[in-house]
Amino acid sequence: MTSDPDLVDAARRLLDGLQASFDAAVQAVARRCGSAGRLDPAALDAAQGVSYELAWASAELLAARTVLQAPAAAGLNRALALLFATEAMRAVQGRLESVAIDADLDGAPLRAWAADPQWPALRRAAAGPAALTAATHALAAAETEIGPVTVSEEVAMARDAFRRFGSEVVAPLAAEIHAHDLTIPETILGPLREMGVFGLSIPQAYGGSAPGQHDDTAMMIAVTEALSEASLGAAGSLITRPEILSRALLAGGTEEQKQAFLPRIAAGEPLCAIAMTEPDHGSDVASLALKATRVAGGWRLDGAKTWCTFAGKAGLLMVVARTNPDKAAGYKGLSILLVEKPSTENHAFDFQPQGGGRLRGKAIPTIGYRGMHSYELAFEDFFVPDSHVLGGEAGLGKGFYFNMAGMVGGRMQTSARATGVMRAALREALHYTQDRKVFGQPLIGFPLTQSKLAHMAARLAACRQTAYAVGNRLEAADGRIEAAQIKLLACRSAELLTREALQLHGGMGYAEETPVSRYFVDARVLSIFEGAEETLALKVIARGLFEKALA
Repeated sequence: MTSDPDLVDAARRLLDGLQASFDAAVQAVARRCGSAGRLDPAALDAAQGVSYELAWASAELLAARTVLQAPAAAGLNRALALLFATEAMRAVQGRLESVAIDADLDGAPLRAWAADPQWPALRRAAAGPAALTAATHALAAAETEIGPVTVSEEVAMARDAFRRFGSEVVAPLAAEIHAHDLTIPETILGPLREMGVFGLSIPQAYGGSAPGQHDDTAMMIAVTEALSEASLGAAGSLITRPEILSRALLAGGTEEQKQAFLPRIAAGEPLCAIAMTEPDHGSDVASLALKATRVAGGWRLDGAKTWCTFAGKAGLLMVVARTNPDKAAGYKGLSILLVEKPSTENHAFDFQPQGGGRLRGKAIPTIGYRGMHSYELAFEDFFVPDSHVLGGEAGLGKGFYFNMAGMVGGRMQTSARATGVMRAALREALHYTQDRKVFGQPLIGFPLTQSKLAHMAARLAACRQTAYAVGNRLEAADGRIEAAQIKLLACRSAELLTREALQLHGGMGYAEETPVSRYFVDARVLSIFEGAEETLALKVIARGLFEKALA
């Protein structure tokens, strides 16, 4: 591995130049899509192609800046930082070239950037064959954390405890849960309740473990990553739903609602589910149509939801419903209703409460992410009392905002899920390539294998460090765009990394008995849940970038 101290400085300078070209492209596209500080929806839709590329470029630039801020002085993690930054800049360069052509922008500054002699020099030094071989040798011998992050002693202790639990309790059950499509058993849920995993986002005043009036994002990321490394479907995703619902309650719930629900959520009784997506609307939250009709003492729900994860086992559903029948109200006509129901491990249920109506649910068969199970829900004249409208009367029409407050945390938590799966896949790939011999030598001895492993490790390290960095900033600012950026990058990275891990296993990787096959199908869901990749890129990241540019 190279130890040239000027490499980091060169990478930072090149990154600054690329950032300048990116900023200019964002400004140019923003001006074409709006005026007087406002964006035109039709113009935005027409610019979806370039917007998508700019959103991805922004996520890659964010991660590259993060790994170059304070890389290790020497050794493996410094090499991985330089490798990722180099590959990210290569990707961003290609995206900006595409944007310049498609949007008819001046490409001269970008061509001048590419002609800088330090660019090919950095690529040779940080991402050339010799660098990849040296990084892989160090990776195979490493006993240190890939992508180290600075956390408090309390967070480090919790991370280690949940890693042990994941290794000793979750991992031995994960294959059976996946193979037989089982619901997460109490042998996993019971100890996790005792360990306080469901109260990580809930302040101590309401029975959780978060300090003050905000959650401990670093703790949530560390615990989620540890559990996801053992199994995404059997443990790693358990925190997502209480994370979203807790943040929504803290953002908009009445004090009575906080006192009534948060301590119970923190104790894991009841478990939670989020009923937002609808069959005809997907990620288009503003068009949601589940009808809530006001009646004496409450509301009647009629309509369908889909992809409601853990709805069977959950005893509390956060339901986004339309309380204003005028669809022209868009997202301002939405409210959140809290629906209580019996918990069941069955793949189908039919609940008819004393208040009247009916709620039916049926699990959707999926290729992966088993254990949690996602349900289709049908509400028929289902009664919900006024006391269960989030925020009470003042909360009517504010469901979109409360939901978005929850989704920021959910996206950070999903980024941690992705890094946990990546850690597991990289570990399996390293072990297999060292043990497997082909053509007379270990698989890890071949240059192409080394290239794959080094790039996998660099991507994991960058996503991990960026997730923690964004999580820390989330405590002091809105962070909505950055949370979306790292969710976008980490989830796609989990797909890429698990794909390479499976490929390195050859035929054995395609066998269900091999853990990497499960990692691969589990990882595929991450770019869809908690904000589909396309919606996240266009409606959150690109739109946010353009709004800032016009401000």
